Amino acid sequence: MGKALSPEATQNERAAAYEAAYNNRARVPGHPAILDRWRKESLRVIDARRPETIEYGPSERQKMEWFDAGPGAPVAVFMHGGYWQALDRGWFAWVAPALLEHGISVAVPGYDLAPGVTVGKIISQMRDATEFVRARSGKRPLVFGHSVGGHMAAGMLSEGRARAALAISGVFDLEPLVHTSLNDALGLDAPVARALSPIHWPAPNGATPGGTTLDCWVGGAESNEFVRQSREMAAAWGGKGADTHVEIVDGTDHFTVLDPLADPDSPMVKRLVELATAE
Repeated sequence: MGKALSPEATQNERAAAYEAAYNNRARVPGHPAILDRWRKESLRVIDARRPETIEYGPSERQKMEWFDAGPGAPVAVFMHGGYWQALDRGWFAWVAPALLEHGISVAVPGYDLAPGVTVGKIISQMRDATEFVRARSGKRPLVFGHSVGGHMAAGMLSEGRARAALAISGVFDLEPLVHTSLNDALGLDAPVARALSPIHWPAPNGATPGGTTLDCWVGGAESNEFVRQSREMAAAWGGKGADTHVEIVDGTDHFTVLDPLADPDSPMVKRLVELATAE
């Protein structure tokens, strides 16, 4: 997982450590092959499953693929990662088949990317997507997402828009990103990063409409920062009344941590089904 960040580190040392911890493409040299696999498998799934493509907003990227498991089926919304500046919904159709086998409909929304739009705007688009799914299905969906998609999934739960959230390698505190090259496109400063960090948002509890369960899953081979983020998010919200759980997926990095989503019998998929169908 790498060395822990020392409290005595200089500003330059801290910036270098954050860059090493959060720049996952640099951390995982084999990521191009993984991304290529995601894309090819998604094309195959789209060709085989023929999902409905739905516009939920005015821009070209504000569309979602809807994989329907049948009338009245619970719905899970997958929010993709890419640090709000890369990828799109077309890379992630492959997450749908395992949940469809369990009778769960899956929606995979896209969104506009930085630097063309702000992080706040993207979060607002995910609100629109979640509310569209909720209106169409007649109930709050389960939301799950990867990396900054995990951030946005937690945000939807905080705001009472979701029945539960499962964040995979989530980034819940954005302030470290201000010190990295990833911020070149995001344009965050410390106050905005803090304001957009779900770890500081209200935790869902018994008084909050919607669900109260947040799962934080993270790869065991990821940086200490990603493991820390999941543990601290669960502790922060758990201390304010949410039902939280941390799961370390042994031997997986920031990209291979998603592999269990392809297996209908994996613990990750079974947990998603549990959350999607709980009364």
